[in-house]
Amino acid sequence: MKTTYVSLIKFTDQGVRAIAQSPKRAAAFRKRAKAAGVKVLSQLWTCGSCDGILILEGSNETKILSVLVQLTAAGNVRTKTLRAFDAAAFANITGS
Repeated sequence: MKTTYVSLIKFTDQGVRAIAQSPKRAAAFRKRAKAAGVKVLSQLWTCGSCDGILILEGSNETKILSVLVQLTAAGNVRTKTLRAFDAAAFANITGS
C-alpha cells in the first residue's frame, strides 16, 4: 500500500539568502528521496503563505518522514506535513 504526504514548505532565512540555489537543492532532494525509496510526485514553488509544496509517495511512512527530517535538518526550509488520501483510501476509511 502506498502512503502519500503533502508538505507545505517555508524558506528559512538561510534558504532565502541562497534562494538561487533552490532548484539545485530540489534536484538533490529528489535524488536522495529516490534512493530512500520515496517518490516525489510533485515539487512546486508557490507564492503566498507557503514557498513550496512537495507531494511524496512511498511504501513506508517512516521512509517519507526520514527524507523530510533530512530536508529540514539542512536548514533551508521548514515543513508542515499532512497525510493525504486518495478517494479510494478515504472511502475505505469512512466505510462508504
